[in-house]
Amino acid sequence: MSAEPAAAGAAPGPRSRSERTAGSRLLILDAAVACLVEDGFAGASTLAVQARAGVSRGRLLHHFPSRAELLVAAAEHLSTTQLDEVRRRAAALMEDEPTGRERVDRAIDLMWATFQEPPFWAAMELWTAARTDPELRAALRGEERRLRASIAAVADGIWGPEIAGAPAYADLCELLFTSMRGVALVYAFQDRPAATDPHLALWKRLAARLLDLDSQG
Repeated sequence: MSAEPAAAGAAPGPRSRSERTAGSRLLILDAAVACLVEDGFAGASTLAVQARAGVSRGRLLHHFPSRAELLVAAAEHLSTTQLDEVRRRAAALMEDEPTGRERVDRAIDLMWATFQEPPFWAAMELWTAARTDPELRAALRGEERRLRASIAAVADGIWGPEIAGAPAYADLCELLFTSMRGVALVYAFQDRPAATDPHLALWKRLAARLLDLDSQG
């Protein structure tokens, strides 16, 4: 007699070894992100991550032999997820295809908003700790280069080909990135709405000037 077809909605079979490995790695990364964002670098010990993830010590060390590797991988995981979210937000924000100064203003608003979110603060925790931690500093270097390239690619999509092709575009992005990073640090100890920060108007005026948008009407 032929076998009965599987009933609709039947429970899935056991996961493969590779699926279990990927699942435990994701559990560890999510736990490390939570520790890093909520408790800072000092609170993101391997023991704290292990406890939050609910995995064995051996399982954690199998995936991440050192704390530096674990926390850099966690920051990469968080940033990759966030960049995907920024792409979605940018697509919705630019759905009506604004041009000129209107597009620039929206792009700057979106760019600034990302400096108030968990990936930025996780990065700040790691960058600060790396000053006195050679192992962490070495682990961060490669990831920082990769992340900057990913951010640049997302930024190009937000600004659009017309603006991204302007002669001053690269200089403008670098200026905005470094300036926003510096201003955002103030929000670590000041409780005020970032959306009304006076620098926003300044960044928009400088962008219009560098891109020569005012002369274009």
